[in-house]
Amino acid sequence: MDAQREAATGIVRRLGREGFAAYLVGGCVRDMLLGRVPRDYDVSTSATPQQVLSLFPDALMVGAQFGVVLVPADAGDVEVATFRSDGVYADGRHPTEVRYAKTAQEDVQRRDFTINGLLYDPLTDQVLDYVGGQEDLRAKRLRTIGNPIDRLSEDRLRMLRGVRFATRLGFQLDPAALAAIQSLAPRIKTVSAERQRDEIVKILTEGPPRAGFELLDQSGLLVELLPEIKRMQGVQQPPEFHPEGDVWIHTLMMLEGLHQPTPTLAWGVLLHDVGKPPTFAVRERIRFDGHVEMGALMAAEICARFKISTRETERIVELVQHHLRFKDFPRMKRSTQLRFLRMEGFEEHLELHRLDCLSSHRNLANYEMARRMLEETPKEEIKPEPLLRGEDLIAQGYTPGPIFKSILRAVEDAQLEGRIHDHTEALRLIAEQFPVHQP
Repeated sequence: MDAQREAATGIVRRLGREGFAAYLVGGCVRDMLLGRVPRDYDVSTSATPQQVLSLFPDALMVGAQFGVVLVPADAGDVEVATFRSDGVYADGRHPTEVRYAKTAQEDVQRRDFTINGLLYDPLTDQVLDYVGGQEDLRAKRLRTIGNPIDRLSEDRLRMLRGVRFATRLGFQLDPAALAAIQSLAPRIKTVSAERQRDEIVKILTEGPPRAGFELLDQSGLLVELLPEIKRMQGVQQPPEFHPEGDVWIHTLMMLEGLHQPTPTLAWGVLLHDVGKPPTFAVRERIRFDGHVEMGALMAAEICARFKISTRETERIVELVQHHLRFKDFPRMKRSTQLRFLRMEGFEEHLELHRLDCLSSHRNLANYEMARRMLEETPKEEIKPEPLLRGEDLIAQGYTPGPIFKSILRAVEDAQLEGRIHDHTEALRLIAEQFPVHQP
């Protein structure tokens, strides 16, 4: 038994000694029954929040309106929630009224999916199933508790959560639940951008992301959340470079190749060709002139829409902006190659390029060249200490200004390419290439 489960079991035991009903509930029970290690443990109890706080003095009230108390534990905090039934969800996200319930059976009726409505008594090793969740686990089926329209209308984020659970667990979305999502999909826009983003990131990173995006499309959520990705469908590509098919198929194949990616790499893969649909043209062949520049602008707009952090946005936009540079890698000057290699997060650029190749022409020559150069070149050669600085230029009689950038760039180019090696040679180079004009 892992340490956090022991902590949660201890909380159940303490509540039971005081005469309260208490069970492990939700995702942790689902995962245990599936043979997975739960990420965290939640407890559901007949004790009121004040009674829980009195039993666990270090506990914190984290959801007063929902009766949720956080009990700290070394292995990970445990959420303890009072049995409740929810009133109307007026805003499509939160109930306007919460009433404490007397029984666990009443409590689980408010939950989203049957597989998340299971209770487990760790003291008796008994599963309590009032919603048919165990049968759905065996059938690998994701089904709502009660009427799907009602459950998904109450909290519209459940539509996205349904897609995520189904794909991560490898379950089929119940036909009635899928039909309900298709009917309600336009309402997903009323959910906050941050909540939308968090679920999309989980679909991208918890995997399998290809299946997740295929289900997003089938459910009608893709066109509502990411119409730019939906527009990739049917946008043909030059078959000599992309025998796999249209931009949508190419992107799905790249998503399929992701394995536990960072969020920025996952977004970069998803958005790397987002500029192709608006730049599609047919002249002597299919062309996407300027799609990289267009894609970088669109990626920035999408990141802003989902309120992705500035730092992550910069990385995602860079991944889109530079994804075609590898095709020129063998022809680059060594100084340009090394500057490319030392870009922050270059490993993500490299992985995106690898997936791009494997999902199209399958020629990994440039990838292998860049990878070997990165592995074999010492860090001090990729980013050496400067041979000259601004104060050196001033000492040589140069007037500070835009010319400094050109001079220092030329010196670093020569250094990276091995044409100069020390301060003296750098001074000789600038004297030849940038002579000081005497008044």
